[in-house]
Amino acid sequence: MNEELMPEDLEDFVADDGKRPGFLEHYEDKASNEEFIERYALAGRVGLVQGASLIDQVIQTATGRVSERQRRGEWSHAWVFQGRRRDGHHWIIESDLDAGMKHRRLGVQENRVTKFLCEKECPRLAILDFGLTAEQVEVVLKECLELVANQATYSLMEILGTALALQTGRSRNRKNLLAKKSSMYCSGLVQHVFAKAGVDLIPNVHSSLGTPEELARSPVIRQAYWLRRPVPWR
Repeated sequence: MNEELMPEDLEDFVADDGKRPGFLEHYEDKASNEEFIERYALAGRVGLVQGASLIDQVIQTATGRVSERQRRGEWSHAWVFQGRRRDGHHWIIESDLDAGMKHRRLGVQENRVTKFLCEKECPRLAILDFGLTAEQVEVVLKECLELVANQATYSLMEILGTALALQTGRSRNRKNLLAKKSSMYCSGLVQHVFAKAGVDLIPNVHSSLGTPEELARSPVIRQAYWLRRPVPWR
């Protein structure tokens, strides 16, 4: 059964409490990924993707438990936009598994956003604006770069710990039982660096236990931009 969420459902989808004064959102379904990113990407904003790979679909299935209305989550990865660089490209900072032909990177890294331009591999995107001040954006990006410089790793164990917490219904306001020092997964990175700027993106959920799905539902979003195309598995 198709359980597409329409605009009238979004209040329940993005913020179960519905208490976000001044919140604005915009929907698109015709733009290319490149057009969408060019239109809305800014330093300090957060990006989300619904990937089509097997691991992305596993994450979506596991994180569906954060909502009583959905059997499956929508988002599988998150990152922070760093801004446009001198090469003309938008760059992002993320914690990811990047396996190439000659090398593997496992952890916090800088990448061009071009990795998310393929509509087949990335059929849905979101860009979230949390209304940061210029000073807060600087703090977020500085903390991101510190994690890159210190080679913070990607935390597979924390993913397992989060999945277990969601499965069992255990409180997630304390540190992940499987957390490792200087290690985090994608949404954990986003939560961590925003907390350094004084912004609690997912109240009552520790940064080692949050999910991309909950970032999309954050009560502190000020503007949200959604690129949603029909996908066969929803």
